[in-house]
Amino acid sequence: MNIHKTNVSTHLLDRVSNWLQQAALSGESLETVVAGFCERLAASGVPLSRVHLSFSMLHPLYDALGFTWLRGEGVTVEGYRADPTDDKPDRFLQSPYYYLLSNNLDHLRRQIDPSTRSEFPIFDDLKEMGITDYIAFVQSFGETSGQGMIGSWSTDAHGGFSDNVIEALLRIQNNLAVAAKMAVLGKLADNMLTTYLGANAGKRVLSGQTRRGDGETIRAALVMADMRQSTVLAEKEGRQVYIDTLNQFFDAIATPFSRNGGEILSFVGDGFLAVYPCGRHREPSQVAALAAMAAVRQASAHMAELNAGRQRQDLPEVRYGIGLHVGNVMFGNVGLNDRLTFSAFGAAVNEVERLQGLTKKYAQPIVASQAFATYCGGDWVTLGEEKLRGVGQKVTVLLPGEENMKLDDGEAIRNHSMETRSEAEQVMLLYRNSKKPQARDLLWNKLLQ
Repeated sequence: MNIHKTNVSTHLLDRVSNWLQQAALSGESLETVVAGFCERLAASGVPLSRVHLSFSMLHPLYDALGFTWLRGEGVTVEGYRADPTDDKPDRFLQSPYYYLLSNNLDHLRRQIDPSTRSEFPIFDDLKEMGITDYIAFVQSFGETSGQGMIGSWSTDAHGGFSDNVIEALLRIQNNLAVAAKMAVLGKLADNMLTTYLGANAGKRVLSGQTRRGDGETIRAALVMADMRQSTVLAEKEGRQVYIDTLNQFFDAIATPFSRNGGEILSFVGDGFLAVYPCGRHREPSQVAALAAMAAVRQASAHMAELNAGRQRQDLPEVRYGIGLHVGNVMFGNVGLNDRLTFSAFGAAVNEVERLQGLTKKYAQPIVASQAFATYCGGDWVTLGEEKLRGVGQKVTVLLPGEENMKLDDGEAIRNHSMETRSEAEQVMLLYRNSKKPQARDLLWNKLLQ
């Protein structure tokens, strides 16, 4: 095959490298780094048609982030979700990335001839795009790091990549890895703070609210939920069954409260506190209460679905209690000087906790204060008046009526089951595991069973 020589300007490549350095210093996002790099590299004369890059991530839901750049179309992004299953699809086992990693190679190049049989299934797709040359690569972020970059360059240029272009790609690859690593570390910090503190609290900490006493007083709709008879379950069934059941409970009941302006602020034992921050006027308070009530409906439906499944398995019902309230809360850092937590606290938090406790007395899974019911509207049934500890006046306790608990068309139960790992996620998980001491042989044995 005759290769058309493409001359790539080293001066223009240096400009791309300089841009990567500035992007790393300014803390640009991973998507910005990838998109900006691909566009600038193509503009410098490198004949790229397609670039695919995947980065392993430390995240509770995602093992990897994948980016695919196509000339004239820009970048698409996909998060590859973690899954407890070990299924290894044939397409993954027959991929160039798998070949790279299983043979401990840094690069793999294949010139693609449409008249010959494809060595890897992905080449059938590339042939349809008119791709003539393909280079896959692996780039570590450190010998002991579980993070790294794996990707591929593709061109539709007549004759494929020239030696001059390959030299340019190898030259720029390390610079991309440095900028990407900085972006991954930034994303890692954001992921961890979001995971352990919540999105809003995580942003506050990243913005500099890190001293004891930093915070503010906000108004919010408050949700306190708790799993019933958890102590009995732990003592009767043991630690692992208890933990598995608790996670099933949280998956079913807590997920809806992290949408539509809601945020799960903290998990405490077998319960959690969620907040829907709002303005101090009536309209924003109504919006927050309605959003919280919509989440309650979805959580109730999820729990019914969970318990139906448990009944089919001859497992006991998981019972719960939810308290609803609206009030002013202090939102910020409390604790020791060198050990802080970011949470909501104050009288309204104590009141919603005690309201949740009243679900036991009234044998109802959901109760609300008069303040919440007023802002939420709809039908409510008065259960009684209660003297809450620390509150001067009695509090009216209400139960949501049938209309308030009826799911709207747009509130259908979402399926929370994870999909099987994608090919790119399999690759990045394989890469991460292959970097762990003594893990390689065990991994191959498991993959090839």
